Amino acid sequence: MRKALFFILSILVSFIFIQCNSNTQTGGSSYTEDGFTGFSADTLRHDISVLAADSLLGRKPFTEGETKTINYLQKRFAEVGLEPGNGNSYLQEVPMVNIATVADSVMQVQSPKGNFQLKGFDDYVIWTEKTNPVINLKNDELVFAGYGVNAPERGWNDYEGLDVKGKVVMVLVNDPGYGIDSSLFKGDTMTYYGRWTYKFEEAARQGAKGCLVIHNTKAASYPFSVVQNNWNGSRLHLDDRGKNTKYCDVVGWVSEPAAIQLLNAAGYDSTLFKKAAQKGFKPIALNEKLTTGIKVTATYNKSHNVIGKITGAKHPDEYIIYTAHWDHLGIGKPDETGDSIYNGAYDNASATAGLLQLAKAFKSLRTPPDRTIIFLSVTAEEQGLWGSAYYAENPVYPVAKTLANINMDGLNNIGKTKDIIIVGQGQSELEDYLKEAAKKMDRYTAFEFHPEAGSYYRSDHFNFARVGIPSLYTSKGIDVIGKGKDYGKQKSDEYRDKHYHRPSDEITNDWNLDGAIEDLKLLFMVGKQVASNEKWPQWKEGSEFKKLREQSGSH
Repeated sequence: MRKALFFILSILVSFIFIQCNSNTQTGGSSYTEDGFTGFSADTLRHDISVLAADSLLGRKPFTEGETKTINYLQKRFAEVGLEPGNGNSYLQEVPMVNIATVADSVMQVQSPKGNFQLKGFDDYVIWTEKTNPVINLKNDELVFAGYGVNAPERGWNDYEGLDVKGKVVMVLVNDPGYGIDSSLFKGDTMTYYGRWTYKFEEAARQGAKGCLVIHNTKAASYPFSVVQNNWNGSRLHLDDRGKNTKYCDVVGWVSEPAAIQLLNAAGYDSTLFKKAAQKGFKPIALNEKLTTGIKVTATYNKSHNVIGKITGAKHPDEYIIYTAHWDHLGIGKPDETGDSIYNGAYDNASATAGLLQLAKAFKSLRTPPDRTIIFLSVTAEEQGLWGSAYYAENPVYPVAKTLANINMDGLNNIGKTKDIIIVGQGQSELEDYLKEAAKKMDRYTAFEFHPEAGSYYRSDHFNFARVGIPSLYTSKGIDVIGKGKDYGKQKSDEYRDKHYHRPSDEITNDWNLDGAIEDLKLLFMVGKQVASNEKWPQWKEGSEFKKLREQSGSH
């Protein structure tokens, strides 16, 4: 009997050791929470596969692809038990305009050293935010305006003493401190002043007729081919008829070699780029004139955000919002294989499917969350974050009663990782909530390894931050269990270089979604904590959004 008992105990001890060792090797954690049973990698894969299928035509707003996408999401929101999030509807209409442009194939340049042409697509890409049938530059003056930044709180104004009304400004991408002086702005970490969207906005405020951003792959964080995809295509914009919004006539990008050619023809060279990063730099009129044109066809229509909710049990009038954009680029320029459907499986069918996983998890709780949980899949992120911008300007739920936004844009498809990346270091206390959750799961938080990309200003949480709502944005880690950081970084770089905004962004058999589920569990834990805590999450000292929250009258 003793021998038999000893034998049984030995087996049990061995089993426990094997299980513990297995958890250590695979990165699994024995930690579990109410709600975890709602997650399923198989269901996540199925939803991604449907959303990224060719039949959805790349999910571009205003197309049949939008109709199919929002119909599927409404069906799935209902299936997982979400209540309609906008009265009796799962939809919020987003009035928009589709601006289809055909630009001239060349840009004529008059310079002190003679006249020449820049070639459209190869040397520059232009479009317009205006809806006039014809937009022209006609011998309009070109000015090099440094970084095109007006930041009084940082003592920086590239437009000081400069009248650019009716002129075209050429400006550098990113911030003055990038790669040159870490004491300026946030050094290599991009602020909103470094974003091309800001540069267009500021040029318009200054009265400029046009704004051309000088492309640099490292400073922009993507190759020139990404912006070339917009050549002679269509872009969406919010329908702001009746509003006094200022826009430049012509906006776009110029390649770095073409920008240097323009400087050389005016008697300058690329040393101006470094000089522009020095305090006291003065903009330079290049004594050059540009001529080109754009034909415009404007089509007004309505796109849609998709909204579902779980009503809170104790504080139903207080809200946590999870977001992910459902749209992608539609059908565009064929790649080298002839494929022209931009499926956007990673970007962002994956996180749209992730919303459904989170909804299932909250619905599986033994008791409903204390506060109302909103699941918001927004439109037109790829066109300029327009769906979330419209929601922030026209909120279904009061901004002052919204505790947090948790945004997803691309889920982990390379397997479990020890880390999860926080995008935008030092912004809000939601980072601390995530760190606490990660520790429970035997994981750790890390910060983005390309802060110069300004990713915190490049996805939908930014529009919630702009109205003062503390916002958390994460991306997949790189410390892949059993394969290491080099492998994780290699896979991230591979996606950026080969698949980002290309038809090849498709779900494949080698996608490992176990890590996506682990990341979703962490974001679930953060939302659950916000829903139950008496204290509201706050912006951290030094965040540019802290004052906005205080002005809204929130906790």
